[in-house]
Amino acid sequence: MTTSTIDLKQYIRGIPDFPKPGILFYDISTLMRNADAWQIAMGRLTAAVAPWSVDMLAAIESRGFLTAAPLASRLGCGLVMLRKPGKLPGQTVSYDYDLEYGQDSLHIQADAIVPGQRVVVMDDLLATGGTLAASIALLRKVGAEVVGAATLIEIRSLGGRDRLDVPVKTLVSYDD
Repeated sequence: MTTSTIDLKQYIRGIPDFPKPGILFYDISTLMRNADAWQIAMGRLTAAVAPWSVDMLAAIESRGFLTAAPLASRLGCGLVMLRKPGKLPGQTVSYDYDLEYGQDSLHIQADAIVPGQRVVVMDDLLATGGTLAASIALLRKVGAEVVGAATLIEIRSLGGRDRLDVPVKTLVSYDD
């Protein structure tokens, strides 16, 4: 079996009723703890993102940090963090957005992006697209040229990709 034929889904565990009843949580910790599968996943993400010629990856708190850090190292680009309020030192720029159950906010350090930098936003999972869309808006607010988004997992039935106005790359998808 070659690395191109390995199905990464076999390394992602589904946890029913987490974090609440009716939710099927896709746990990437089982993928990450298998060194070979994790290397294959990072290689595939690198191949997917590299053609965008990025200057910076923007990682969404917190599982986005797990994919963006090794990917930035492989691509030779920088990494910025998009975090919840009160988690970043220094001056920050924020973006408030609506969720199905309320409102949330993302922050970036005010000096993290040089206007015009080519940025790809990273997270572990694309579901409804709300957090990724807010991240793109925040990055544009600070002058980034957002050239794409990348995740390990996409839940296609939730339509999150349709909320994004940038190209999206995912490694595995589910239709639940």
